[in-house]
Amino acid sequence: MLVVVSDTHAREESRLQGRTASAVREAELVIHAGDFYREPVLDAFQSAAAGLRAVYGNNDDAAIRDRVPEVRTVEYAGVRFAVTHRHRSGDTGLVMLGRGRDADAVICGHSHRPRFDDSGGLPILNPGSHAQPRGNRPAHAELTPVEGEAGDGLDGRLVTPDGEEFETFRIGGGNAE
Repeated sequence: MLVVVSDTHAREESRLQGRTASAVREAELVIHAGDFYREPVLDAFQSAAAGLRAVYGNNDDAAIRDRVPEVRTVEYAGVRFAVTHRHRSGDTGLVMLGRGRDADAVICGHSHRPRFDDSGGLPILNPGSHAQPRGNRPAHAELTPVEGEAGDGLDGRLVTPDGEEFETFRIGGGNAE
């Protein structure tokens, strides 16, 4: 399972609770789309996750910026993701970033609003914020390989720390173009 989180905004710990905490611990790979805030939070995620791939966000301190990139490409179960915290040109810029990295989808953070949008030519996944939802539902994303042949894509869901699934989606398997 791939777990995607973002926008922790903490000083000393991961602020992982409930289903979000167990999902991060159980995941093969965890992507954090930026805004840990302070370096001990990045350390806490590295301790909790078997495999962590992260980018820095606009509120991350210099120590985090020295350790993780602003943009990265991550592959999981045959699906290629362009990962960044935000793009100044909004969804259009995110799609262009993804295309430039030959990605099947883009993962971003910043808005604290969980959403999956595949209407703009390349799917965009924002897991929201598990720790500081700012008026939105607290959330993370969980993605699992589609049963069947390799390269069929990923089934995804947006989930609250209480374990409530509130949106499902698919990336790849002919849906990502």
